[in-house]
Amino acid sequence: MRARVSWMNEADDAILEYLQELETDTGHRIALPPTAVWYNLVAELGVLDRSQNTISRRMNVLSNAELLEKIDEKRGYYRITDRGFAYLNGELAASDLEQPEE
Repeated sequence: MRARVSWMNEADDAILEYLQELETDTGHRIALPPTAVWYNLVAELGVLDRSQNTISRRMNVLSNAELLEKIDEKRGYYRITDRGFAYLNGELAASDLEQPEE
């Protein structure tokens, strides 16, 4: 069971799960900008009904919580972290997910 804290919502899980699924067989983690994540989750897959701004904001929050890593400040590319995988696998307690700065 995953730890859920008050600052998280269903968009957070969808974003993390999507980026987790993009990991290659060799363990390479694909990095994407929020617009690409929004396009795939909303327009292509229909998993969420959220705006591009919301997805971008949530990815920033997840980065502040160290569940995502922003790897390119200029272009805004993010990828999932080991901590993000641990969250998805239910290996983090709610107390491990401190309130991130927005």
